[in-house]
Amino acid sequence: MTMGERKSVVQVMAKGYRKVSKKERGRILDELVALTGYNRWYAVGLLRGHGKTIKVGHRVRLIGDLSRSPQRPRPRIYDGAVLEWVKKIWAILDFICGKRLAAIIPEVVPVLERHHEIALEAATRQKLLSVSPATIDRMLAPERRKFALRGRGGTKPGTLLKHQIPIRTFAEWNQARPGFVEIWLGATAAMSVVTSVKPST
Repeated sequence: MTMGERKSVVQVMAKGYRKVSKKERGRILDELVALTGYNRWYAVGLLRGHGKTIKVGHRVRLIGDLSRSPQRPRPRIYDGAVLEWVKKIWAILDFICGKRLAAIIPEVVPVLERHHEIALEAATRQKLLSVSPATIDRMLAPERRKFALRGRGGTKPGTLLKHQIPIRTFAEWNQARPGFVEIWLGATAAMSVVTSVKPST
């Protein structure tokens, strides 16, 4: 049974759960546990809480609505002070990526403190040393958009070299003519040179 089906079963059974006798409640509870596989006390909480309303001041607040997924806001760990120091260290290190920045922060922070470049409070320093690469990327996303940082490479493709350097295919290669040189520069900067010399007649 899927999660959606379980929610539907609880919604149907909860409507009459609080209106019947104690004996009938036990029967409904047994049936719900058998259908959904929920823990008995957890199932009791679902049946009792669904659709229940409580008054808070002059307002009425609906709780136990199984048709909505619970939203649990995550507590904010990294405040504005941490963000400002992350931005400053990021700028000092020439705007490196979040993964490299998170790895170098524990090493660079003591150096910056020793040279009086930064002055951190104890709580801010602890948070700064524990920030993850993903969190850094999220924190710096607005700054990256502001500076339009999409990569460190500045070269652009063009046709200038294509016109200046002749490129021959295998069909245009004349090995009988002296002076031909083939040079290959691979990823390991390896080089192979092949020359052909016109045979003597």
